[in-house]
Amino acid sequence: MDNNKFMQMSIELAYENTQKSKGKPFGAIITKNGEVVAKGVNDVLKTHDPTAHAELQAIREASHILETSDLSDCELYASGEPCPMCLTAIYLANIKNVYYAYTAEEEEEAGLGTKYFYQQVALPLNERDTKLINLQKNYQDHNPFSLWIELNKAKH
Repeated sequence: MDNNKFMQMSIELAYENTQKSKGKPFGAIITKNGEVVAKGVNDVLKTHDPTAHAELQAIREASHILETSDLSDCELYASGEPCPMCLTAIYLANIKNVYYAYTAEEEEEAGLGTKYFYQQVALPLNERDTKLINLQKNYQDHNPFSLWIELNKAKH
């Protein structure tokens, strides 16, 4: 495997996305067995979708192509250090190795950092700027989690 080759590809995607599409400067590549499976660029400005980050776009494409949400046998190359949302998706996809070029500090310097989000996630729920308010006690009928447990008992 040539880590430098794949990293250069992710940086080129980011560069082209910024130059041609006027998009944010992020690109990502997912590989499996040394072959490129999926690519993604940050399409937030183009799509008006705040979740259209390069890593998420690449994860979505790889999952679709490989027909699995388990990408544990894949590697991800990102032009920039993944934000908390992308890092969560990386964990959910079981990707074990993530390589990146530009650091969170460099992203901050460019006005693209996610320091605030990392700070917020580290706080207790009641101290975050966005309030998460649990209303579960009002919705006991048709509990989807109970249904999930019931349906999956039969499988095991």
